[in-house]
Formats: sequence, structure tokens, C-alpha cells
Amino acid sequence: MTMSTDLAQALTPSANWALAVLIALLIDRVWGEPPVRWHPVVGMGAFLGWAGRWAAPQGGQHDTRHGVAFAKGALAWCCGALVTGGLSVALAWAVCLLPGWGQALVLGCLLKPMLAWRMLHDEVSEVESALGRSLPAGRLRLARLVSRDVAALDAGQVRESAIETLAENLNDSVVAPLFWFAVAGLPGAALYRFANTADAMWGYRGDRQGRDWTWAGKWAARADDVLSWVPARITAVLLALQGGADAWKLLPEQARQTPSPNSGWPMAAMALVLGVRLGKPGVYVLNPAGRLATSAHLGQALQLASRAVLAVAAIAILCLLPGLGRAFE
Repeated sequence: MTMSTDLAQALTPSANWALAVLIALLIDRVWGEPPVRWHPVVGMGAFLGWAGRWAAPQGGQHDTRHGVAFAKGALAWCCGALVTGGLSVALAWAVCLLPGWGQALVLGCLLKPMLAWRMLHDEVSEVESALGRSLPAGRLRLARLVSRDVAALDAGQVRESAIETLAENLNDSVVAPLFWFAVAGLPGAALYRFANTADAMWGYRGDRQGRDWTWAGKWAARADDVLSWVPARITAVLLALQGGADAWKLLPEQARQTPSPNSGWPMAAMALVLGVRLGKPGVYVLNPAGRLATSAHLGQALQLASRAVLAVAAIAILCLLPGLGRAFE
């Protein structure tokens, strides 16, 4: 029997998971996102768009049937989560039927769409490139990333918003999917991605795109809060570790300044490590004594996030490494 055959037979499920993390990140770096027609997150979005039109009442009608809207939103979310979980469990079971290396390779390919680090990095980088051409170009590019009104933002505020988006989505697009993959395999990562997509589309107070999401989106928003609670704090720690003692000292207080129980943690950590002020006008200010964000700060933020991605990948692999270590004995 050859060494490669011995190794393939020695690979345990946890070893395949560890190798899948490496494969998924490699695919992400080399090829980026899969085609839209094959992207599972696009499929999740299509379902959520259809279900949202059923669950959320028309905006501006002052519908008082809050309980009905909440129940319909919760039911639609649960149906989508059940389908997502069921399909991912079936795929994970099918992967287990493959021989050794095939399991890790296919699992990595299936995990990749749950991650979007290259796309996040490139989109944030393009904001600075667009600002180099003109302020309106920078605003237009930022509008692809955020839901807030960007028309009145100056160059510093555009960079602030880009850095905030980078920090928040570092958790949503990388850390949290890897955390849940390490905890519950492909079903964990897929269910998190569904919950996060639902929150992005439904988790609003008031009217959005002609629908009132105040109650219809409440279940989706709370589900994402629960699933993101631990990963958001891991993300903040990975960023704060790259700063000094002041970042650690001020982080808890600053993280509580945002309405969200989770997004404030990575954003506050990024603001403190960079020494910049981040904020949303009329809502919150993080590190108010910090400097105005410059082009250099945006570049540094991308470097901090890149190191955090490497760190969380290493942690996920180490958590799964016992099985991988046995494969090489």
C-alpha cells in the first residue's frame, strides 16, 4: 500500500474538516466567488426576497397586527433555515461517502461560498481607489457596501464607513462562518450564512424597499444576534491583540456604544487599534478622541483584517488538528 493511500485511509472526519478550511481559503484567494447562478447565498437571498414579500406588510400602512407580522417572519425564517440545514446535512453525509482526500476537497469547495474574504478585501480597497479619482466616485463605491445615505459624506467619513464595514463584515464573512464550521461542520456554516443573510435583508426597523420590517424582521435580527455573539467577540480579540494596552482597556466600553450587541465589538477594536474615530451620524461615535481616517488608516485596517483572517484560520485548524495529526502518524 502506498503512503498516499495510507494517508487517505487515516484521515478522520475532523482531519477532513481541517483540510477543508485550508482548501476553502485557497479557493477564495485564487478564484474568489463562484458564479452567481451557482452561489448558494444568492439562492438564500432569492428565497428571502420571495418570503419577505409574504411576511412583511406594505410600508406606510401603519399595520397594527404586529403579532401576525412577527409570526409570519419567524415562520418564513424557520422554513428557510430548515431547508438550508437539511440540504447541508445531506451534502455533508454524501461527502462522507467519498474516499479520503476527496472528502476534504469537496468539503472545502462547499465551504468556500460561506466565506467571502477576498470579495470584502477587494471591495473595501476599491473605495480608496475610487476616492483617488474623486469624492463622488468614492461615495458611489461605498454605496455598494453600506445601506446608509452617502450623499453628504466627506472623504474622511467615506473612509470611516469603509473601515466600519470591513470590521463588521470581517466577522460576518469570515470569522463567524469558520467558527460555526469548527463547531458544527458544513451545516453550522450554512445555517449561519442563512441567518446573516436574513438579517441583512430583513433586520430593519421601519420601512425598507416598500415593506415594514419592524416586526416581520425581528426574529431574523435576534437569530443573527445569537449566532454572532461569540464570533463577534473573537473578531474583536483578534484585532485588539494587534494593538496596545489602551485597546484592551477601552474596548468593552466602546463596544457598547452601538445599538447592535455584536457589531460594536469588531468596529470598536478596529477604531482603537488604528487610533481613529468611527461613527454613524446621530447614532454612535467610537473612539471619539481618535483622528480622522486617512488613506493610510484604510490600508492599515486591511492589513489588520488580513492578519485576523490568518489567525482565525489557524485557530479553526488547530481545534480540528488532533484528527489531522493522527493522519500523519
